[in-house]
Amino acid sequence: MKYRVRLLGRLSVHRDEEVLTGLEGRKVQELFAFLLLNRRRPHLREALAALLWPDVPPEQSRRYLRQTLWQLQTVLAPQGDVAGDHLLIADPEWVEINSAADLWLYVDVIEGVYQRVQKLRGDQLDAKCVEGMLESVELHDGELLSGCYVDWCFYERERLRQIILTLLDKLMTYSEARAEYDTGLYYGLQILRFDRASERTHRRMMRMHYLSGDRSAALQQYQRCVAVLSEELLVAPSKSTEELHRMIQADTLEQPPMAGLVLAGGAPPADATGLLNQLLTRLADLQHQVQEQSLQVGMIAQRLA
Repeated sequence: MKYRVRLLGRLSVHRDEEVLTGLEGRKVQELFAFLLLNRRRPHLREALAALLWPDVPPEQSRRYLRQTLWQLQTVLAPQGDVAGDHLLIADPEWVEINSAADLWLYVDVIEGVYQRVQKLRGDQLDAKCVEGMLESVELHDGELLSGCYVDWCFYERERLRQIILTLLDKLMTYSEARAEYDTGLYYGLQILRFDRASERTHRRMMRMHYLSGDRSAALQQYQRCVAVLSEELLVAPSKSTEELHRMIQADTLEQPPMAGLVLAGGAPPADATGLLNQLLTRLADLQHQVQEQSLQVGMIAQRLA
């Protein structure tokens, strides 16, 4: 018996091909989500009661927990009595998710991909890594347990948000290194959907617009960056962003040495693709470092002048 649970956006639970209903109650959802997100350890009933009903006297909160747990068990209880088919295990003191249950959790997929790529540089990403990252980004189609505003849920929601932002940032770098600017700009827009005031992302999108041959779009991106930073953070763009803007205005931003190589020369042989992608990514990283250092040197020179 296989369970598939989606916690992002609207909660949904499948047992084999059956859609489970009866989980509409807010506290039922909070309890189920907390147990799933912390499924690798058992939880004391007293601790769960205090977590879910912090402003209620202990005796009353424990009664609420018993009622909520009964509702959850009623929905999840399988037809048979096979130990591995029970998703939830509860005794008079402890409650936990059954580690023997066949559980497929959408959040698990996202966390697993992140663990595989979090320490990889852009030049170490391969096609399999990118495929997993794309799947994770697509799965994140809504915030965790939408409508829940308790502290632990805020923390988990922000943690998943940061994971998705990291994956999108890596995908953006990967695309730029391959001179796939339209794709990189798409990932940049996804980052801004989560964090409108990400100045680094605005700056990278300015550069990619310019490198793709659209200087006006690069300048418009700068204007959006200025407006958002002023509106949300009450600050002006950094000196690095201002200097990049001046370079784009003056049409002096240099193309990466190997930009467009794959497109111009056709697809490389299959056995060379991985190596070429790594070289392109590493070269783009070096190009960015040189540009940032050039901006810093220019600013120092202006102070000394």
